[in-house]
Amino acid sequence: MSLGIATLTLAYASVPLYRAICQRTGFGGTPITDQARFTPEKLVPVTDARRLRITFSASVSDVLEWKFTPQQREVRVLPGETALAFYKAKNCSKEDIIGVATYSVTPGQVAPYFSKIQCFCFEEQKLNAGEEVDMPVFFFIDPDFLDDPQMRGIDTVTLSYTFFKAKYDSKGNLRPTA
Repeated sequence: MSLGIATLTLAYASVPLYRAICQRTGFGGTPITDQARFTPEKLVPVTDARRLRITFSASVSDVLEWKFTPQQREVRVLPGETALAFYKAKNCSKEDIIGVATYSVTPGQVAPYFSKIQCFCFEEQKLNAGEEVDMPVFFFIDPDFLDDPQMRGIDTVTLSYTFFKAKYDSKGNLRPTA
């Protein structure tokens, strides 16, 4: 009986646990969101480094009647330099809808160095019928990026978001749908 309860508990906890691990380690292309990484020495632009091209992409699941686009194609940043980018979301339906965004960084090995200070991801975003909003993303590339030999040939990084319609299970827990 105890084994069954433990297995069931682990099954329900696996998604939030996986998300937390990915956000702390950058596993699976997930940018770092650990606030402890945002120390003052990390937020100093390395002026003698090459600028990195950060591109943006956006998509929406088939069941979500939203239009979701990046407001800029790219920005160029130095490691340690903060940058602000915006996405625009519009609810094209005749009813209020709650959406939830997931994100990733490609190439995946850059994720441990891509740190988001502020983001709209994994938070419910309610848009009223016909409403359009700007959604900011505030981020930087950790200067340690420059010391990693695997990063030498990387000059372009893509930040991708996908919005899903939020659904709730019988217990009131949020579960994004495709």
